[in-house]
Amino acid sequence: MTALPLVEDNLAGAPEWDAPPWSCKYCLYWEHPELWADPKAGNRAEAFQRKLAWVRRVRAEFGECGRLLYADGQAVGYAQYGPPSFFPNARSCPAGPVSDDAVFLACLFFPSRAHRGRGWGSLLLQDILRELRSRGLSTLETFARKESAENPSGPAAFYLRHGFQILRDDPEFPLLRLNLDH
Repeated sequence: MTALPLVEDNLAGAPEWDAPPWSCKYCLYWEHPELWADPKAGNRAEAFQRKLAWVRRVRAEFGECGRLLYADGQAVGYAQYGPPSFFPNARSCPAGPVSDDAVFLACLFFPSRAHRGRGWGSLLLQDILRELRSRGLSTLETFARKESAENPSGPAAFYLRHGFQILRDDPEFPLLRLNLDH
């Protein structure tokens, strides 16, 4: 298992699946909500270029903003994070907005069920937490579904097991927070 920073050169290798948006590399849900109304209608090449531009911009202004987890040379997991200002759609969630002092974890996803339940999500999350702590960042927040693992944000139970607390509750999609300084 190897976790590597998300950069322009490895974004193309992000895991894929057989339903919209087909890969996190094409997903613009958090970054460009105006383009997300119908992900089936989207042009994947154009979506990839927008995601690539987003990665470049966030890396230039914030630093590392994602990780890919590799098993046997294949990317199997994807995570994306950064300041909430880079994720305009986070303001629209009922339990939002994300706190200004927090880094927002928009996605931590293993699209293949074969790669879930093996502890790999925990490995990827711990790697992200180490990276954020090394930069002196103190808070991580995420939205997570209470009842479903079939979404890029992941299940709330996963985050609660890792010390996150519910900051603002919602019947489906609460905002969870982890203080990194302890």
